[in-house]
Amino acid sequence: MKKIGVVLSGCGVRDGSEIHEAVCTLLAIDQAGAEAVCMAPDIELNEVNHCTMEPTGATRKVLVEAARIARGNIKDIAQVKASDIDALVFPGGFGAALNLCDFGQKGAGATVNPEVARLTREVNAAGKPIGAICIAPALIAAILGKDVQPTLTIGTDVGTAAEIEKTGAKHQDCPATGVVVDDKHKIVTTPAYMLAGRISEVCEGIGACVKKVVELA
Repeated sequence: MKKIGVVLSGCGVRDGSEIHEAVCTLLAIDQAGAEAVCMAPDIELNEVNHCTMEPTGATRKVLVEAARIARGNIKDIAQVKASDIDALVFPGGFGAALNLCDFGQKGAGATVNPEVARLTREVNAAGKPIGAICIAPALIAAILGKDVQPTLTIGTDVGTAAEIEKTGAKHQDCPATGVVVDDKHKIVTTPAYMLAGRISEVCEGIGACVKKVVELA
């Protein structure tokens, strides 16, 4: 059974992984006959009240929060090597652009969590596929844009696309339910909630993205 790494960034759209996207990813992996290997960096995040969408001033552990989505079956990303998995997938949510990297604040000048960057580079260098959802393609651009110049999508947002292209990556517009496949680099991306208005659209796009990632693995 193929093992598909799923990198989570907390739990909640405003301060971690987008929960709908994460769950749709895990479901799609299971439906494809593969096994999800959930992981997250062991770092702290700034907490957001999801009723008011305002920061609370408190912090939470990314790994501990992500374990909620993984039902406790989760690894510290620092302990995962490319040889442990057959592919890697990043759900979206603000955590992908704030906790795994700081693209949300610095755009093309973003820095990336060292363990996230390490594993992503290892997986890419090993010729294994990578999937990225919603804003997570910006994270892939921050890691691989300069050296690999992958083709990615975050949907149709002009400003975000421009920042992605400043990294060296190429952006391609795509509808919510579609995917962009960079066959040369085995990178598959889909816009999800960057464009989607309904969870059914999110699930359709993620399903197609994950199916292609598993096929390439």
